[in-house]
This record gives sequence, C-alpha cells and structure tokens, in this order.
Amino acid sequence: MDYQALYSIVKVIAIAFVMGVGTIAPAVSLGKAVVQAIESTARQPEAAGSIRTLLLMGAALIEAIAIYCLLIALILFYA
Repeated sequence: MDYQALYSIVKVIAIAFVMGVGTIAPAVSLGKAVVQAIESTARQPEAAGSIRTLLLMGAALIEAIAIYCLLIALILFYA
C-alpha cells in the first residue's frame, strides 16, 4: 500500500471522527437545554418569553460548535 492511499484513508477516518464527535455533543447539549426550558416554562409560565429568548440564544451557540466541526472537516477534506 502506498503512502498516498494510506494518507487518504487516515484523512477520511479523521473527518468521520470530527463530524461524529462534533455533532453528537451539540445534539446532546441541545436536548438537555430544551428539556430544561420546557421544565422551566412549566414551573413559571409567565416567564416563557424570556426563557424562549435565552433558549434560542443558547441553541445558536451550541449549534455553532457543530458548524465549526463541519468547517474543520471541510478543511481536512480539501487540504
């Protein structure tokens, strides 16, 4: 097996690892955030507006992690 083929195999494995870990962690975090927001809204319905706003801001930050992982995977793919 030549080094170019080995390099391609390792590159694909690294991309798969980055995308796997980079999407599982934000998904779990976002799920926990939604559960906490639902519980908070159930406890204090009058604060639903502020809870929703904070949830959306937090979700955007959590999803940024997945977007950064996609960016790293694309850099690895085209490098």
